[in-house]
Amino acid sequence: MALRSSLRQQALTRVGRTGSHLPTSLASETHGAAVDSNLVAALIIALGRAVRRLLRPARSGAKLMIGAAGDLTRTRSELMAENALLRQQLIVLRRSIKRPRLHRDDRVLLLALARLTRRWRDALHVVSPETLLRWHRDLFKIVWRRKSLPRGQPKRLAPEVVTLIQAMAKDNVLWGAERIRGELLKPGIRVSKRTIQKYMRRVRPPGKRGQSWNTFVGNHSRDIWACDFLQLYDVLFRPIFAFFFVVHGTREVVHFNVTRSPTDAWAAQQLREATPYGDGPKYLIRDNDDKFGKRFAAVAEGTEIEVVKIPPRSPNLNPICERFLGSVRRNCLDHVVIVSERQLRRVLKEYVEIYFNRARPHQGLVQAIPIAESRSVPAVSGKVVPFPVLGGLHHEYRWAA
Repeated sequence: MALRSSLRQQALTRVGRTGSHLPTSLASETHGAAVDSNLVAALIIALGRAVRRLLRPARSGAKLMIGAAGDLTRTRSELMAENALLRQQLIVLRRSIKRPRLHRDDRVLLLALARLTRRWRDALHVVSPETLLRWHRDLFKIVWRRKSLPRGQPKRLAPEVVTLIQAMAKDNVLWGAERIRGELLKPGIRVSKRTIQKYMRRVRPPGKRGQSWNTFVGNHSRDIWACDFLQLYDVLFRPIFAFFFVVHGTREVVHFNVTRSPTDAWAAQQLREATPYGDGPKYLIRDNDDKFGKRFAAVAEGTEIEVVKIPPRSPNLNPICERFLGSVRRNCLDHVVIVSERQLRRVLKEYVEIYFNRARPHQGLVQAIPIAESRSVPAVSGKVVPFPVLGGLHHEYRWAA
């Protein structure tokens, strides 16, 4: 009533200001029409403000619940949940201008309200339905991750077991986690497959499987021999030749001989002596020397040896044999004056059979010896004594007996 009285008073004041310039009858009619139109306009404005105030979205969860409680007068509960879902989206839209900023509580509340209506896809406008489903999956993961947490202090592996797992993964590139798990069960070590995979990733790069070139060559090196001639000169500058067979895998010189006139027949005879009883390699590497003729090839074929010829002027493709020939020159023959075939054969026999094959460590074999002999190590510190080779040109050191 107070609102109506104030509106009527304002209308009368405005009419009084304009009515003084009009006739009396016309002013009275104008006065009544203005009062009615102004009254209707004021009522419409007040009604609009009241509706906007009633429809103003809640700013907190408590106001949201109050608004939802006001909707209980409606007949269907599903419509109530839909209205609450729309109201929550309006709350989110008021927080930002361009893009709604959703908090954790908003997401949980939207998920809870969406469960109460079957038409939640139509009522959802702030985010897409796929986003709401993704939130549901994330919430599901969080809940079950917390439920799956182990109770109590987790049991950790011993550092020795971790080191063993990493060593197995590094040394056996073809083994997977399940294969390593089976190998650990042999000494009674029980580790899960998932734990083994965790420690394998630290020593094994992803995507790299298979053996290395060193492993591949090492598996076939014992079946590969190499042969070559070494041309020398005696004290009278006459040519003399030494012929060697070297095993790639062990660096062992399996056969050698000396001659002044190397021929195809002589080279074929050396191959027979190097492979007694047909016990020879699978492959034999040689160069394109004319001394390897038809007879040499026939003996190799009869022994089931595949001869591999390197390209011309490519000594780097026969590296093991070429390195051995250089070692013979530097460590032996450059310090000896060659007098005859017999003397050269004796010098080479002492250097090859006594020193090179049985006493000299090789860098290519990780300081191992081609023909390793078991040498007992004394329990207490003893004395190491030298044994001269080639008249003291080289020495071998052993424990004194």
